[in-house]
Amino acid sequence: MTYISPEAVQGPKNRVSNVRVIYDAGPGNAAVARLECDGQPSVGLRWNGDEGRPLGNPQSRGNPTWFIVPAAFQDVVVERVRQLVPESEEEAAYRAMAADTEREAAALDWSNALIGDLNRAAG
Repeated sequence: MTYISPEAVQGPKNRVSNVRVIYDAGPGNAAVARLECDGQPSVGLRWNGDEGRPLGNPQSRGNPTWFIVPAAFQDVVVERVRQLVPESEEEAAYRAMAADTEREAAALDWSNALIGDLNRAAG
């Protein structure tokens, strides 16, 4: 059996869904994911495993699983990931645009006016 990537880890079975890996240091290192556990937004953490121990840790009944980080620690884990993983140029641009409240307000006004124009044309 070969190394299992964190994207493929979907356990604990029937509890975890919508896994989005936000940090993956590769075989023999850690991975962190935003995911849903029992339908609630959560953060998962695991040791990826390696070629000799492909299931990593934690695991259950021969299946790789995520450790669900307690709510009190989730922000700390995600903040550390942000320090380790540089933001892409696209993410930085979106963050800057979202912080520009004047531009956001103007875009909302434009969208609402366009919807009004469409409603008048259809009516």
